[in-house]
Amino acid sequence: MPEILSADKTGLLKKASLLTISASTLAEQMRNGNFRSLYRGQGIEFDSVREYLNGDNVRAIDWNVTARMGKPFIKQYEEDRDLNVFFVLDRSASMFLGSDGKSRLECASEAAALLLLAASMNGSSVGAVFFDGKIRFSAPPKSGPEQQMLILSHLDELESSVENGSVLQGALAGATKLLRKRSLVFVISDFRSAGYQQNLARLAIKNDVVAIRITDPTDASLSEIGSLLFSDVESPLQMRLPTLSKKFKQTWLEENRRRVDKWSEHCIRHGIHPLQLSTTEDPALVLSRFFLRRAKR
Repeated sequence: MPEILSADKTGLLKKASLLTISASTLAEQMRNGNFRSLYRGQGIEFDSVREYLNGDNVRAIDWNVTARMGKPFIKQYEEDRDLNVFFVLDRSASMFLGSDGKSRLECASEAAALLLLAASMNGSSVGAVFFDGKIRFSAPPKSGPEQQMLILSHLDELESSVENGSVLQGALAGATKLLRKRSLVFVISDFRSAGYQQNLARLAIKNDVVAIRITDPTDASLSEIGSLLFSDVESPLQMRLPTLSKKFKQTWLEENRRRVDKWSEHCIRHGIHPLQLSTTEDPALVLSRFFLRRAKR
């Protein structure tokens, strides 16, 4: 049975050094995936040089610096450095639920932290909007370690809110207005709110969007514990669920499958990349497999 879980006592900031190890791999995979066009614009103004990474265009190698340093360096243009990576993170009440000692929000926050660190390693500007029943944090894209730490610290401070509902629809509309240039946007949510679909599609018109659906085993199957009083954490709704009933269990499973299929179809129809991440999975491994698949397309 899902329960409201408290935040991980270790904290993302304390885990940062461990996350950085996985993030360095993701940084390279992000550059090699089919988002690489965002990283490899030819640029209009030479800015600096940096060390060569696997997958970089060999034509960008600065042979003079390479000979001087004894290892390959590439020319970096202003367009490369100004890539925006943006995060839309759901912290509504349903995200605090989990069934195996880890809440959806912990899973979502760890995934966001990994992607944030990876983007920063690639020299990207990063920004974010966090929301529940209200917009709780908003930062336009900006580069530098101060911005990275600002977003990480707010990820680390997320606590359960008394605000009911979710303003995913408004957060997506806000992100669309905030982003002035084409960006790579990660929308991380359980996507249980209503009315967001149109704004998600609009966000994808001028941006590359990855929709990360945070799931839990109870989405598809409830424990057999008899008659269960179910309370919706984001509304006054209450009902009794017959968890021992085979018909009910089949209906629960089919309804979840229908909901996920509808979400996935909507994403694909509008050029959005759908990705499911369970609370029982390692976010680093799931994200790594995702970028590796994109690199093969």
